[in-house]
Amino acid sequence: MKTQTELKTFLDQKAAYYEQPRFIETDPIQIPHLYSNKRDIEISGFLTATISWGNRKSILKNAHRMMELMGNDPYNFVMHHSEDSLDHLEGFVHRTFNAIDLTYFIKALQALYTNYSDMEAFYSKFAHQSDLNRAIHEFKKEFFSLPHPTRTEKHVSDPLKNSAAKRIHMFLRWMVRDSNRGVDLGIWPSISPSILSCPLDVHSGNVARKLGLLNRKQNDGKALSELDQSLRLFCPEDPVKYDYALFGLGVFEKF
Repeated sequence: MKTQTELKTFLDQKAAYYEQPRFIETDPIQIPHLYSNKRDIEISGFLTATISWGNRKSILKNAHRMMELMGNDPYNFVMHHSEDSLDHLEGFVHRTFNAIDLTYFIKALQALYTNYSDMEAFYSKFAHQSDLNRAIHEFKKEFFSLPHPTRTEKHVSDPLKNSAAKRIHMFLRWMVRDSNRGVDLGIWPSISPSILSCPLDVHSGNVARKLGLLNRKQNDGKALSELDQSLRLFCPEDPVKYDYALFGLGVFEKF
């Protein structure tokens, strides 16, 4: 068993190894990297993160398809879509996320950007000094304030209901963390990376348990809180850099 100092050194090395531009080539983060406008980055990132579960090739294919359906101009499409253009979404599907869900997401995003200058403004309003759980909860409440199919709610998780909310935490990592290593986009300077939570999935969870960073067996909100506490001991100002280490060890090294 490694000492805490040895474990920190090991994780720092792995995080630095995987947080490189080449990471983008096989990762969903490549979609928001297609854009330079802040709102395009937010919308493409949020929609891509929403469907980021399952086979990675399928995620990338369907995320690119979503952008094509919006004319590769996501903010303009969200704000100025017509009923005819929404009809063109018919047939889109990624696992349980389908055209019904995508159509509602477009309408809900339009309402959000009508009320707020951008998504950062919303999250900044509700960000807590220790985490973003309340902000995510408020985002979900706001996002589903229009009439909507009940089925669509399952595509945005709520950490206040003990969800690990992996996909939304991944999206927040993309938006908040500094882009100086060329992977995360770092377009939300009003939010500190110190309050981000690690996107907890089967890979990062299994590696964290093997390394003694996590004891809880379920990948739920309580497990995420435990993992966050462990990672913040190593790097309180940027704990989520270790997502690269945990993910890389699990997916690429079969640790």
